[in-house]
Amino acid sequence: MESFLSIGQIVNIHGVRGEVKVYPLTDDLERFKRLKEVYIEKKTGLQSYKVLSAKQLKNTVVLKLEGVDTVEEAQRLRELYLKIERSNAVKLPKNSYFICDLIGLKVFDIENNLLGSLQDVIQTGSNDVYIVKPDKGKDILIPAIKSVVKSIDLGEQKIIVELPEGLI
Repeated sequence: MESFLSIGQIVNIHGVRGEVKVYPLTDDLERFKRLKEVYIEKKTGLQSYKVLSAKQLKNTVVLKLEGVDTVEEAQRLRELYLKIERSNAVKLPKNSYFICDLIGLKVFDIENNLLGSLQDVIQTGSNDVYIVKPDKGKDILIPAIKSVVKSIDLGEQKIIVELPEGLI
């Protein structure tokens, strides 16, 4: 499991004082107001920044980071990802998982036939959809609902699904 989780991507600058506009990768936008520190993933590694302020702006968040005081400094952070330590992540409800922990898991049907590995998760609003990449053939789109996803075992790196008739 990753020790840092991505919570947003810097998509633009905001104003002339070095604020950055962040596209959130989390369902809880309020969490940004509670942030004290974030890490930005740069080519040279993770760099820590103290969060001085955060405000919600439509579907984005505007952050003021310590040490980022000009438009030019903020511009250099565009397209980079904000990360937090896993220990500071929001607590998930039972049977909920971070997407980054699911990517790469092997997906099996209830007869223990390997369908492929989980490549990505599409968040549709009503339910997530797992994109499973088989060894051969087209990707399989599996609705992530209780009647289909029977179990997820992060320790064994395995997902068991009962596919609806006609899905494949």
